[in-house]
Amino acid sequence: MEVTEVLPGVLRVADTCHVYVIKAPAAPGGERTGIAVDFGSGRVLDLLDQLGLDCITDVLVTHHHRDQVQGLHRAVEAGVAIHVPPVERDLFEKVGEMWAGRQLLNDYDLRDDRFSLLEPVAITGVVPEYRTARYGGVDVRVLPTPGHTPGSVTYVVGGAAFTGDLIYAPGKVWSLAATQWSYTENEGPAMVVLSAELLQREQLDVLLPSHGEPMSDPQDALSRLSAAMQRYVDFRRPHPWDVRGLLDNPFVQVTPHLLMNRSSQSYSYVLLSESGAAMVFDFGYDMSTGLVKSTAREARRPWLASLPALRAHYGVTTVEVALPTHYHDDHVAGMPLLRDVEGTQIWAPSHIAPILAAPLHHDLPCQWFDPIPADRVLGLGETVRWREYAITVHDLPGHTLFAAAYEFEVDGHRVLVTGDQQDGMGIPGERQEILNFQYKNRFQIEDYRKSAALYRRLRPDLLVSGHWRPRWVDDDYLRMVTERGEELVALHHDLLPLDRLGLGADGVLCRLTPYYTSVPAGGEVVLTATVRNPWPDKVVATVEPVVPPGWRRERGSVTLRLPGGGMEQVHLRLGADAVPRRRVRLAVDLTIGDLRLGQHAEALVDVVAEGNR
Repeated sequence: MEVTEVLPGVLRVADTCHVYVIKAPAAPGGERTGIAVDFGSGRVLDLLDQLGLDCITDVLVTHHHRDQVQGLHRAVEAGVAIHVPPVERDLFEKVGEMWAGRQLLNDYDLRDDRFSLLEPVAITGVVPEYRTARYGGVDVRVLPTPGHTPGSVTYVVGGAAFTGDLIYAPGKVWSLAATQWSYTENEGPAMVVLSAELLQREQLDVLLPSHGEPMSDPQDALSRLSAAMQRYVDFRRPHPWDVRGLLDNPFVQVTPHLLMNRSSQSYSYVLLSESGAAMVFDFGYDMSTGLVKSTAREARRPWLASLPALRAHYGVTTVEVALPTHYHDDHVAGMPLLRDVEGTQIWAPSHIAPILAAPLHHDLPCQWFDPIPADRVLGLGETVRWREYAITVHDLPGHTLFAAAYEFEVDGHRVLVTGDQQDGMGIPGERQEILNFQYKNRFQIEDYRKSAALYRRLRPDLLVSGHWRPRWVDDDYLRMVTERGEELVALHHDLLPLDRLGLGADGVLCRLTPYYTSVPAGGEVVLTATVRNPWPDKVVATVEPVVPPGWRRERGSVTLRLPGGGMEQVHLRLGADAVPRRRVRLAVDLTIGDLRLGQHAEALVDVVAEGNR
């Protein structure tokens, strides 16, 4: 049958997937309206009479696969509002960029992202995970249920769960292949286990899948799926992996009031207050089953799956504050969701807050896709009170220039949270301590000399970090990190011509900001060039903007007088041409004294049609 009533007020339309139509409460004399879960080819619009409706007001998408959404262009034409999972938004409104840039040769990314729309479609917005929103007069709760895709969601209306392709039938999925996101790994199948376990905790009466028949015993269906998929996960591993155990008990007690979230990438740490409140240090990818090779938004899944265990086992009533050690995605990606759902405040140090607030203003790796404005900005060296704790913020350059360490005392121990600075696994005489410096993160040669000095001054009992087990600190360890810091300085002096000129660790003597921005066609953009003098004496630098044909320069070469070893800035006003284009390359040609560097620094600009900025 084309149209089947599966529940009172819920109709199923047979299409490339099941399209469910939920009738909105009728208003006397008003239009008969409904909302759709998924859209298939858009056939639902041809069956409004059979559905007893005048129009569909909204469509809620469970995931991006083409069989769910290939007809969305018809929804746009009909004025239907389109709401999509937040993780997958780029596979709707920016899917053309995926098709233009998706690697095809030597490709090890096995996600089904190419089973997406062929052309972009305008969306109304993204759905609010873990919350209830009203669409067309219908209250809908949104739950993350990764597995079939990383960004999949389930919609709950009353006791009915619209599960997309998470489950096909009791103990079965529509596609195992879709759950394989990368070579040899089990990220997707393990996520199916987690999602099935979490859905069992909901008060559900029926599961309504995108393929398959309604399931009237959700507990049995999901329990069987979890067990079957766990067997599949274990089959592909050398040793069993207790995925359900990870969900039930993701935290390790470092001390009675300090927990490490072993399920997250990177590790986050929870400081417990006697009041029942909690503070978290870093919050990236909670309850991770592994990170696939792709770093696209749709391949990264922030969610809050560890919080039920935090409440159940440790009596946490609220996660009040989140503190990032640095701006990298695996340390901050989950913070916006944590704030939106839990009301958590984000406190960020003064040198990290601007990076979080304006991604791509600076050319830095590992930045999250969206701005993360801080609720409170902390000064370096400042001590702040949170509940019964005093927390001191320390500058900690090394892994990245924009990093901080947090010092506090808990359960009689002085703790220092150090993010990704070093691995903490060195054993004098047996194993080297690994210093985790990365040049693109703005590492500077003496950073680890400085961090070793900080550790010696603070003498923490315990270092906790983002990817390695906590490290209890003794004098031997402090000597080791001091020696490693000195060795790192010596290596750079041995390998770089630092006796002649101060190129620094990365050799970059000029940077342009904003690094990536947009400008209306025919409009103007102002770039700031920050130039550093590698010579010990004052010199004259020449900065010449390099623009493509059709662009305008307010002036040609600009002369700067640089103090010895110092920096100066100049603002460059440039006019765009009238042709919309992505990633127009701009540069500066740089000479410092008699050092001719050429087109040393670049910036990117999207020229957009007026109104599309």
